[in-house]
Amino acid sequence: MQGGVGVRFKFLALVGSMAIAVGSVPKATAQIPFLPNLPTPSSVSKDSDSRIVTGWIYLDGRRLFQIAATRAIFPERSQNIQQNLNEISQNYLRSSAQTVNVQVEKVKEAPVITINGQYLMTVTSEDARLREEDATLSANQIVDTLQESLQRAKRERNTQYLIDQGKIAAAIAVSMILASWGVYCWQRRSQHDVLHPIPPTSRQTQPITTQLNQRQHQHLHEVKKRLFQLTQAGIWGGGTFTILGLFPYTRVLQLAILSAAQIPLRLGIVALATYVAIRFSYALIDRFTSTLISSGALFASETSERLQLRVSTFSGVTKSIATITFVTVGFFLALVALGIDVVPLLAGASLVGVAVSLASQNLIKDAINGFLIILEDQYALGDVINVGTVGGLVENLNLRMTQVRDSEGRLITIPNSEIKIVANLSSRWSRADLTIPVDYQADIDEVLKLITTIALQMDEDPLWQHQIVETPKVLGVDNFGDRGLIIRVWIKTQPLKQWDVAREYRRRLKVAFDQAGISIPVPQQAIWINDVQLQQLQENGKTN
Repeated sequence: MQGGVGVRFKFLALVGSMAIAVGSVPKATAQIPFLPNLPTPSSVSKDSDSRIVTGWIYLDGRRLFQIAATRAIFPERSQNIQQNLNEISQNYLRSSAQTVNVQVEKVKEAPVITINGQYLMTVTSEDARLREEDATLSANQIVDTLQESLQRAKRERNTQYLIDQGKIAAAIAVSMILASWGVYCWQRRSQHDVLHPIPPTSRQTQPITTQLNQRQHQHLHEVKKRLFQLTQAGIWGGGTFTILGLFPYTRVLQLAILSAAQIPLRLGIVALATYVAIRFSYALIDRFTSTLISSGALFASETSERLQLRVSTFSGVTKSIATITFVTVGFFLALVALGIDVVPLLAGASLVGVAVSLASQNLIKDAINGFLIILEDQYALGDVINVGTVGGLVENLNLRMTQVRDSEGRLITIPNSEIKIVANLSSRWSRADLTIPVDYQADIDEVLKLITTIALQMDEDPLWQHQIVETPKVLGVDNFGDRGLIIRVWIKTQPLKQWDVAREYRRRLKVAFDQAGISIPVPQQAIWINDVQLQQLQENGKTN
C-alpha cells in the first residue's frame, strides 16, 4: 500500500510540474513543425484514377474542411494544401498580430484563398460539388472556417489558457487515479467472492454439481477479469487521450494515435469481445448442465460416475459448438472492422457451403449420427465400447468421429456414420463374468459353497463394497469342459470396475482353493483302445 501511495504521489507531483512548465510558455510560440500528413482519402476506389475521392485538412489536430479531387491527383493536392496551411499558421502564430486576413480572390474565374497575402488553395469545381454549392460560396465558407480556427489557435497559445487547461488536465489525472483505484478495489472484492462458490442443492449429485459450479465461477471470474482489465485500459487510455486533446501542442499526437491505433483497437475490441463471449457461454453451459442434473430432467437415476461421463461429453461438445460459432462471428466482425464488405463474402461462403454439403454427405451423416449418439447417451467419454472388430476406451467424441484406445495402446478413429451397432461395456453398471474350472474329482457341493463364501466376503469388504453394486451370484455348474466342471459367477459392479473386481476375486479364490486342497485342472485327454488292437500290439512286441 505504501508503495502504491508513493507512486500516486509522484504521479501527482509530475502532473503539477507539467502544469507549472506549461504556465511558463511564452505568449506566442510556433506550432509543432513535424505535423504528420494524416488526412487520407475517405473513399478510395480501385476502379479508375478518375474517381473522385475526398479528404480532410487539419489544424492543431482538428478537422477544418474537406477537399475533393480525382484519385490520381488527390494525394499531391492534399499534401500541398496541408503544407501551405502549416507554413501560414506557423508564421501567424509567431507574429504579434491578433487578427488574420483571409481573403478570396478571383484568378481566371476560379476562387483563390489567401491568408495574410500567402496563397493557400484554389477552390475547384470538385470542392464545390462536395458541398453542393457554387465555388464562390464554398470558398467563403472555407474562409470563415479558417478565420475562426486560426484565431482560436492563437488564443489557445495564450499563457492563461494553457494554465487553465493544465488545471483541467490535473483534475482529469486525479479522476483517473481515483477511478482506477475504485475499479481495483471492486476487482479485489469480486475475487474474494469467487472463492466461496454456491453449494449444490442435490445431495445425490453433489460432487458433479460442485465441479460444475466451480467451473461456472471460474469462467465468470475470467470474464470479470477481462472486463476489469478493459475498464482499466479505458480509464487510462481515455483519460490520456482526453488530456492530449486539451493542448494545441499535443492535440496532433491525439490525432496521430487515433489514426495509427484505429484498426488495431477495433481488432483488439473484437478479439476481446469474442473471448469474453466464449468464456461467458462456457459459464452458461455449465450452469445449464448443473440445472439439468439438479432437476433430473436429463440425467436422472444414474450413478455419479456415469453422470461424470455424460456431463463431460455433453458440455465438451456444446462448448466446441459455441467456440466455433463465436469465432466465426468474430472473424466476420473483424472483417467489418477492417472495412471489408462481408456481404459478397457471405454469399460466396453460402454457395461454397452448398457445394461442400453436396460433396461431403458423409460429413453430414457423421454429424447427425454423432448428435444422436450424444443425445441418446449411447456412450460417452471414458466408456469402454466395442464397435465391430475394434474396441477400447473412448478418449475423444465429437459430432464427426469417435476415437478409442484399445488394450495395445493404439488410437482408433471411427467416423460416426460407420457406427451401426455398438456394445457399451460401462454404461451405468458393468458385470464381471467369471468361469471357474474345477476338477471332476472334487466335491462339487464344497466347491460351490467355497466360491459363494469368497464372493460374499469380498462383497462385505469395505475396500470393495462400493465397487460391487449387488450381491454376487453363483449360477452353478455351467458346462462340462475338457478341463473339468465350469462354474459361472456373476458380479455386478460400478462402470469400468469389472476387471479390477474380477482380478481380486480370482486371487482370493486361488488362495482359498490352495488352502482347501482343491486343484484347478489342466486340459485332459483320454485315449480308449479296444481288446483286438491291444492283443495285436502285444503280439508285435513279442515278435520283435
